[in-house]
Amino acid sequence: MKYLLLTALALVTTIKIEAQEKLPNVIFVLADDLGYGDIEPYGQQIIKTPELTQLAKEGMKFTQFYTGTAVCAPSRASFITGQTTGETHIRGNKEVKEPIDGQAPILADSPSVGDLFKAAGYRTACFGKWGLGTIDSEGNPLLHGFDTFFGYNSQFRAHRRYPAFLWHDNVKVPIPENGNYQRQEVYAEDLIQQHILEYLEGQSAKQPFFMWLTYTLPHAELLVPKDSIYASYEHLPKKPFKGEDYSSITSAPFGWAGYASQPHTYATYAAMVTRLDKYLGEIRKMLKTKGLDDNTIIIFASDNGAHREGGADPHFFNSSGGLRGFKRDLYEGGIRTPFIVYWKGKVPSGKVSAHVGAFWDMMPTFAEITQQSYTPTPHQVSFLPELLGEKQPKHKYLYWEFHEEGGKQAVRFGDFKGVRLKVDENPKAPIELYDLKKDPSEQHNIAHKRPKIVKKIEEFMKESHSCSQLFPFSWEKKTKQNSANTRE
Repeated sequence: MKYLLLTALALVTTIKIEAQEKLPNVIFVLADDLGYGDIEPYGQQIIKTPELTQLAKEGMKFTQFYTGTAVCAPSRASFITGQTTGETHIRGNKEVKEPIDGQAPILADSPSVGDLFKAAGYRTACFGKWGLGTIDSEGNPLLHGFDTFFGYNSQFRAHRRYPAFLWHDNVKVPIPENGNYQRQEVYAEDLIQQHILEYLEGQSAKQPFFMWLTYTLPHAELLVPKDSIYASYEHLPKKPFKGEDYSSITSAPFGWAGYASQPHTYATYAAMVTRLDKYLGEIRKMLKTKGLDDNTIIIFASDNGAHREGGADPHFFNSSGGLRGFKRDLYEGGIRTPFIVYWKGKVPSGKVSAHVGAFWDMMPTFAEITQQSYTPTPHQVSFLPELLGEKQPKHKYLYWEFHEEGGKQAVRFGDFKGVRLKVDENPKAPIELYDLKKDPSEQHNIAHKRPKIVKKIEEFMKESHSCSQLFPFSWEKKTKQNSANTRE
């Protein structure tokens, strides 16, 4: 099925872009656990992000764009496959330690934005954190349309800023300067950035490229080189965190569930965000040096809301920008992302868009940008018209589910937002209802006032959720067991 799709995608259509124009390069920058309000274009008052401010001035800033869900792996799976978390195979963070540590893999026949770009003749690369399958599994990034990969394959390995090794394609690359998690000499993000810039330096206008840059900043652990960026935040109040330090880590289990201690968490977190901003500036400089800026789309987003791990304090920075919730919440603060799109000469500078979209919309949007035929699923809407200033179709609704903390579901329906908690035990648990236009911080549950809307949202939740063998809700396990017992 996957390969039939690729054949169909190879048929070129020129819906929005003139055929004689060159296909644009695409760079999608994905931050890790960056809150909606963590950068200056979205109201941040403490952390400096001048490059992102400039990107927003030269591009389009979206105020109502959403992630795949509220944690790393399933959110990234939604991006890669173009599926909601009611459809994806990967709906949570599920760890695998043998034979090579990593996460449960996306399936071999899953749709992939990497495959989509490959079908259009693009060179493709992923740098940063993969987290969607071990190197020896069907989730290997090289099996999903990426020509090359460099970075962390495992999300848990990515919890350490000074790792013993990273992966380059299928080869483990030791970092002897860091020892076996005993020393802090080579900062992984700097090394990954070096590979990104080297890759860009090797590109030309002859063949378009797609880069998915999945930085781990500012996910915990909170560690950063003590350079001028860090020094600029040392004036912030000190709030220490006691964790599992490198000196205590052995080869097994290398601190699977811990982060290093940090005496100055505020300064460190701020420096991590500004470092990410600096990386963006270096990428833009390289594009201009290579003469590629005029024909390169840059998209910036985060995989989910701000975290509270390793000593991070999103309240101090107002990381959710006044929205309710953080990472692992299906309230707005857990799933609404900063989203900026730059495309010189195509996307109007300085425009702010209230279009409601989500990660699964990237697939049809990329298909149109690369001039490929594609039939969107019922959940997908291309937002290319919004980028080009044309009439934009709207979603009927958006759906999310989350498989931690008792199970959660959420629906965005017009200006209304429905949230259902404790789904694991009760698929008919009460639905909270919020009017985001009047109550963007979701403080006033109006479910009792709008029963018809609640009923409609309940129907959307039911029709959007398909049972997952890998990530079932508890009630589904019981139903399956009861059915088996009845057959016996």
